[in-house]
Amino acid sequence: MSEENKRAAIAYFEKAINEFDTDTAIALYGGQHYKQHNPLIENDWAGLQKFVGWLRDNHPKSRLHIKRAFADGDFVLLHSEWVRTPGERGEAVVDIVRFEDGKIVEHWDVVQPVPESPKNNNTMF
Repeated sequence: MSEENKRAAIAYFEKAINEFDTDTAIALYGGQHYKQHNPLIENDWAGLQKFVGWLRDNHPKSRLHIKRAFADGDFVLLHSEWVRTPGERGEAVVDIVRFEDGKIVEHWDVVQPVPESPKNNNTMF
């Protein structure tokens, strides 16, 4: 299931976040319930739809560039570069989703701004 979950998580984020198509993303990859752990987004699927609507209206050219994905059982972690406006530095993001019966039912994320003047020459991606 881990590899299937990884493919589903990537497809879900592409559809919901990059295409702003939460209806299809939820229909294809969403479970009966959804618990959101990001304190800035309301709980349940309605909260995700509200956030993505805001994103579409305020940052229509935003893009989540998924750099790598890791799966362990019912959990998938995505390490991504999040750019709201093309040309900006953006943020490094780790999204964690939990699957139940092959569907996404829970989400956490950790977001870190990409600094203007890093202390080393390593990239965040």
